[in-house]
Amino acid sequence: MKIKVKAMTITLEELSHDNYPEARAIDRDDVPESYVDTVATLLELTDYGVEHRCIGHTFLARLDGKCIGTILLGEAIPWETDPPQVKSEPFYRLMGFVIDKACRNKGYGGIILEETVERLYRESGVRPIVLGCHRDNKKAARFYEKHGFVKTEYSEGDDIYYLRYPV
Repeated sequence: MKIKVKAMTITLEELSHDNYPEARAIDRDDVPESYVDTVATLLELTDYGVEHRCIGHTFLARLDGKCIGTILLGEAIPWETDPPQVKSEPFYRLMGFVIDKACRNKGYGGIILEETVERLYRESGVRPIVLGCHRDNKKAARFYEKHGFVKTEYSEGDDIYYLRYPV
């Protein structure tokens, strides 16, 4: 899928073993692994999802052909620590969303997030989305709140759960 942005094109393609080396080159040295899973972990989760026929996508995002980020949004396997609001219904979980540090604060992350959500909704149906955001990752928390996620009182370890209901 291609999205035009100010004469630039954002392309989303499935993360695979073939494009994995490019994804590993995303500059995220200022984002600790405790904040966002590594690309290696995302690929493991993606392989698990494919093997178990889970609904969802793990995308490698490109800006004019250059790899600038990754995002995993898919069918949630319920965890004991999930917010009770979603325990009785199917939901999606957002994991591993990171943008190369040179491409942040330019609107690309919002475009990538919203296109990923819309694509999954079109293909697999509308469901609530849950994500965990590290309690010290204030910039990410503001980003998610700007995109309709609401902070809950539930957490797992250092991650606070955010919830987004479909509009």
